[in-house]
Amino acid sequence: MDDERIEYQVLVNHEEQYSLWPSFKEVPKGWEQVGPVGSKEACLAWVEEVWTDITPLSVRRQLEDAASARKEKAH
Repeated sequence: MDDERIEYQVLVNHEEQYSLWPSFKEVPKGWEQVGPVGSKEACLAWVEEVWTDITPLSVRRQLEDAASARKEKAH
């Protein structure tokens, strides 16, 4: 969708992954609207600023749990 007249919204899912979605379409199940609604460029700029770690939330939690387990084992 490269039509510059299309207004976009930023969506996020339970894994804290972001997506641009045309604002005239219904938000898909499992996603919610966050951030700006506007041009593709504005939405992309916001996502680039906010989404600093593209690792899914569940993987980040697993890594944190493994690191904590290693720390406990070391003590």
